[in-house]
Amino acid sequence: MTSPKIGIIVSSSRPSRIGHKVAQWVSELAPNGTEVEIVDLAAIDLPFLAEPELPATGNYAMDSTVAWSEKVREFDGLILTVPEYNAGYPAVLKNAIDTIHAEWNELPIGVIGYGWGGAASATNQLGEVLDRVKAARLDGPGLKFGQDLTPEGELLDGAPKEGVRGLYDQVVAAVSELSAA
Repeated sequence: MTSPKIGIIVSSSRPSRIGHKVAQWVSELAPNGTEVEIVDLAAIDLPFLAEPELPATGNYAMDSTVAWSEKVREFDGLILTVPEYNAGYPAVLKNAIDTIHAEWNELPIGVIGYGWGGAASATNQLGEVLDRVKAARLDGPGLKFGQDLTPEGELLDGAPKEGVRGLYDQVVAAVSELSAA
């Protein structure tokens, strides 16, 4: 198998977000031989549910949807960095999932949450959605403010590097299984 390509998704578009810092740290822990690319949903800038047809048809009419579909298809797997907003995950991430359909089927997707409670509520809700779209969901660590990182996104000594490395191992193993099938 060639080197797997993993996309690290920054799933917040708030101006004051720290997702790009979390995604950068996650990307630096990628195993040797793994290609990673950070993808920022704020830069992708998908309109909200604007396709004229349902995503399940696969008939994408909008350039933004076609570009998003092509971007997702570039990757063998994804790792989503997910903040928790009011006990949920960001609407921009839900929209990114709902805008396309078949691209998620069996795609290995690791989830790393961050927030005051490690984003447990957000990642639980997101897990239900990823299961619904038939992604191969893999749960990673939840980063807690004050324990693993500061609210400004600076990592503390206790950040679970081994948990992130273990998630990469799971994503790469799932990618290998898919390529062998």
